Amino acid sequence: MTRRHDLDTLRIGAFGLLILYHVAMAYVAGWDFHLKSIHTAEWLQWPMIALNRWRMPLLFAISGIALGLCLPAQSRWRFALRRGGRLLLPLLFGIVAVVSLQAYCEAVDKGDVTPGLGAFLWRYWQFRPWPGASFTGAAYGFTWNHLWYLAYLIPYTLLAIVLASVVRPLRHRLPGLPAGDRWVATLGLLLPVLWLAWALLVILPAHPPTHALVDDLYVHAESLPLFLGGFLAARWQRGWDLLVRGRRLTLALAVVGLTVELGIRALGRMPDLGDLPQWVLALPWAQAERVGRALYTWCSLLALFGWAQVLLARPWRGLGYCREAVFSWYILHQTVLIMLLYWLRPLQLGAWLEPALVIVGTVAGCLLIHELLVRRVRWLRPLFGLRADRNGAVSITQDHSAGRRAWPGATAPRTRRPAPSRHDPSAAS
Repeated sequence: MTRRHDLDTLRIGAFGLLILYHVAMAYVAGWDFHLKSIHTAEWLQWPMIALNRWRMPLLFAISGIALGLCLPAQSRWRFALRRGGRLLLPLLFGIVAVVSLQAYCEAVDKGDVTPGLGAFLWRYWQFRPWPGASFTGAAYGFTWNHLWYLAYLIPYTLLAIVLASVVRPLRHRLPGLPAGDRWVATLGLLLPVLWLAWALLVILPAHPPTHALVDDLYVHAESLPLFLGGFLAARWQRGWDLLVRGRRLTLALAVVGLTVELGIRALGRMPDLGDLPQWVLALPWAQAERVGRALYTWCSLLALFGWAQVLLARPWRGLGYCREAVFSWYILHQTVLIMLLYWLRPLQLGAWLEPALVIVGTVAGCLLIHELLVRRVRWLRPLFGLRADRNGAVSITQDHSAGRRAWPGATAPRTRRPAPSRHDPSAAS
């Protein structure tokens, strides 16, 4: 078994950016969030758009890859139940004990409840709707907020395992891919972009994201194919080689797609837009913007995976610690930052000091809670997606059978059988 350091590092980096993204959500003008600062800036929309297009697609793709790499040949249903339980337990705990604190801050901020955490939690834990309240989840009586990602991973994982079990007996009868790498690369670029563009043009206007699982058609149309695609391509060495070879092209295409999307958005904000000739206004600007967005999303993922194999396929100091900590940080971070903002906002610290303290405080809070509580208390570990046993390494691994070429930068497999992993690296990705 050889470690996939590139995927580990990508996953850690994606969750690290998630912290910055959610902090920025409190400060970006014109975008809704659970708690907003009085210091908002419109310019934040541009880097937020650039990050938003691939941050969650990357996590869903890595999730599928991780599942494809660790799915056993036997006892798959036992594996599915164990995997589903390791996702469901942190989700339920997060709803009850972590996200509930976010709901309290938001409810007080919107005037839905009077201050008093104990009284709010007693009412929240009854899981009854809050008539007349407008905070997130009031209509249902609870909310999972940023933990929606875990809620989606559970059915996606079970679906992938079912499909793998059904297709496995038929795999020798299925038609193969074209022999030429050029055909594979062309189809790999064109078909996903067309699918994402269709989803943006047809599904998104009628079904905007809700993150409520049961009525979220657009998010499923975007995320489920990425998850299943990563699952199917996890052990496809030819595809990984193509990503490395085409990493410069995919990076250039991603820049083109981003330029098209942001450029059209910038043109749409011109003050004298109505003075342009009618034939210019009649051009399909909205459709072109969505196609550029689809191109940017897909090519960014391909470029990230390709460049990661070249630049990140090696261990670094602290990788093992971060690999284990990333799940608990993901569960904690948004609650920590919302509570910090809730306490800091009345102090009127200014447009620079306040966000700086929120960022530093969020990182410090997640670090302290993970290091002093989650990591060291045996019964807390499963509630944050960690195994109760602290021993063992964590990694996304690939089994290289005899004659198969190793991943770029990977160390040679050991001859003795490795110890079983104590932590499932893909539980939060």
